[in-house]
Amino acid sequence: MSPHATLEAARAWIAQDPDETTRAELQKLVDAAGGAGAAAAGDAAGHAERAARELAARFDGRLEFGTAGLRGELGAGPQRMNRVLVAQAAAGLAAFLLAREPHPTIVVGFDGRHNSEVFARDTVELMQGAGVDAHLMPRRLPTPVLAFAVRHLDASAGVMVTASHNPARDNGYKVYLGGADAGSQIVSPSDGEIQAEILRVAAGSISDLPRSDDWRLVDESVVEEYVTTTAAVASDAARPIPFVYTAMHGVGYETAARVFAAAGFGEPVVVAEQRDPDPDFPTVPFPNPEEEGAMDLSFALAARSGVKLVIANDPDADRLAVGIPDPSTTEGWRRLSGNEVGLLLGDRAARQAVAAAASSADADVSGPDAVARPTGTLACSLVSSPGLGAIARAAGLEHAETLTGFKWISRAPGLVFGFEEALGYLVNPDTIRDKDGISAAVALLDRAAALDAEGRTIADALDELAERVGGYASGQISIRVAELGDIPRMAAALRAAPPTSVGGVAVVSVEDFLEGVGDYPKGDILRYRLEGDGRVIVRPSGTEPKLKVYIDAASTNGTGAERLAAARDLVARLDAGMRELLS
Repeated sequence: MSPHATLEAARAWIAQDPDETTRAELQKLVDAAGGAGAAAAGDAAGHAERAARELAARFDGRLEFGTAGLRGELGAGPQRMNRVLVAQAAAGLAAFLLAREPHPTIVVGFDGRHNSEVFARDTVELMQGAGVDAHLMPRRLPTPVLAFAVRHLDASAGVMVTASHNPARDNGYKVYLGGADAGSQIVSPSDGEIQAEILRVAAGSISDLPRSDDWRLVDESVVEEYVTTTAAVASDAARPIPFVYTAMHGVGYETAARVFAAAGFGEPVVVAEQRDPDPDFPTVPFPNPEEEGAMDLSFALAARSGVKLVIANDPDADRLAVGIPDPSTTEGWRRLSGNEVGLLLGDRAARQAVAAAASSADADVSGPDAVARPTGTLACSLVSSPGLGAIARAAGLEHAETLTGFKWISRAPGLVFGFEEALGYLVNPDTIRDKDGISAAVALLDRAAALDAEGRTIADALDELAERVGGYASGQISIRVAELGDIPRMAAALRAAPPTSVGGVAVVSVEDFLEGVGDYPKGDILRYRLEGDGRVIVRPSGTEPKLKVYIDAASTNGTGAERLAAARDLVARLDAGMRELLS
């Protein structure tokens, strides 16, 4: 887009923007790009050039539906999250829904981030104005409550305004579909069809879009039903257990505390500084439990309180992090990897499936010839631990490996449990078709309480699992980039010169998903299979400006603890090798 065209697009944006803050922000850039407002004539050229670059960054393209719908930095322009972009998205989604059915309904939720409630109210007003029966959640609530409401209310669609664990400057717009999609996040071709409708709307002005105040608030009973249903994830023998909980400045505390109490786990020791929603996330650089230091306050509180278990949700409570004591670390604590928690919860699901099959066989009138054959699928993303497959095989269950993201995991046929290594877990697919950090916490606490009653710990359970199915370890390298163009350049370098070994371990095969691998759609993913059951996968993040490297290794020699140690040693070698390759 030429500088002149960019200025004209910016002026057209200002004319339709209902937000005084972003109008003023954009007007200042337009004035500066034209040379106005410079302190002196000699400064005008540089001042105008910087403003022109900023305008180009905001108007060169637009945010598109991706892994989590729309997500980006707050600000004016089509490459930022703002009321104009949200209005275009709402109107486009409304047109898509009206083309699918004559009388669609939608439920809209929002978290505690900057502008979340504003974006949500714009959405229901525009939906109702377009002829979609719109319902707004009663207050700021976790993403899983919205995902639950889509199914519970049998809505045609749902929207959650959240940027999940992204930095404070971001917000987002996550879309779910009901009906045949059963409350899962959007996938192709729906995402492309919605995007086409959004572009059609964007060709005009949002000032011309009809609005209506006839939308309705969702009844509080829906939240109560989520609490009751989620508490039921715990076993009948659930018992109180001491644990520290943090909401990471998000919206999880109120709902999670109600669920924990209803499940019988008692009241957690709460990180007070992070309990209440705060869109600026003052105690953490990034409100993501995966980030270094994000759980430091939790660990310190647990140490002071003598508690041996830490539970953390991310700001919209769709992810779960778990911390346990570890005397080998400087802090005396460590956060379990998403794969470790996923294997623990996957093993719990497998045990439940086997027990259900045995119970069914016992009740079968066919008598002693009854065979207990468990049914169901354990699913994970292709970058998550292959250990879930080993658990499924040992239990006689199916195993599915999908593309990254719960929009794919939730669609696995016969799903009884799903997870992704990025701290996402789906433990109750009959109730919700997305990751849920609160129901996953209930399942984890249920397992921890049962172990505690036997005088054992989560660390013991990990050793025992390795003894049964093999020791699996994983690692991850995240390279945050300043320019998104750096990611394809790094991937191109790997494609141009594929490694023959990583950390001294021979590469057995290279799979480039851009060229097609199995039944997977083509994508920017590289997978290296190594000697000794090692695996390395390289892909760009779907939600953040990062290149991500996933490392997995396994061992079946020795005791459970020895197997885990051997697998971790191999992961360390592969980690060092990949860092050298990418340096």
